[in-house]
Amino acid sequence: MVLLSTAYLAPVSYYRQIQNNDAVIERFCNYQKQSYRNRCRIATEAGIMTLSIPVEKPATIKALTRDIQISRHDKWEHLHWTAITSAYNSSPFFEYYSDEFRPFFLHSAKYKYLFDFNQALQETICPLLGINHHIKYSEEYMTASDNCHDLRQAIHPKRPSIEPNTLIPYYQVFTTRNGFTPDLSIIDLLFNMGPESILLLQKEPVKI
Repeated sequence: MVLLSTAYLAPVSYYRQIQNNDAVIERFCNYQKQSYRNRCRIATEAGIMTLSIPVEKPATIKALTRDIQISRHDKWEHLHWTAITSAYNSSPFFEYYSDEFRPFFLHSAKYKYLFDFNQALQETICPLLGINHHIKYSEEYMTASDNCHDLRQAIHPKRPSIEPNTLIPYYQVFTTRNGFTPDLSIIDLLFNMGPESILLLQKEPVKI
């Protein structure tokens, strides 16, 4: 079993863990800034772009992740979808999947809390990838144990990928210009590889 934090359009390594293990998403850990909880990385013509959801924290020194609200300031939804469209509209499967993602950026106001928004995205992404595992959500703060691989801090934008040599390179729109960029948001894999994405998420990736 793996223990993960919530994540906004999480990186490929995150979904590899979900594909290959029983996963529990932590709701009761303290919120951390500059983590994948509210940000993702995509590939653009100019290189890696980080997209961050603005959030509002409760007026406490420490705030639980489940209590973090999405800020309604800034037009982040428009900015994010414009950036994603610009980066991936020429990818092989953007048109095929874009209708699944567009509503999240047109109607994000229906989600008050970041955790709920991330969860809804994840519940959309997993079936598109072909991941059929039941994901659990913690009912209280979970401590690491011998039968639980704690990755809440390990999968982080400021830390090296936990699987640097496991995922084989795949087609990316800007590979010719920028080279292959590993462990970007799962949408990078999905828009570029489509139904074959699941092959790259398995324990023993199938070369394609």
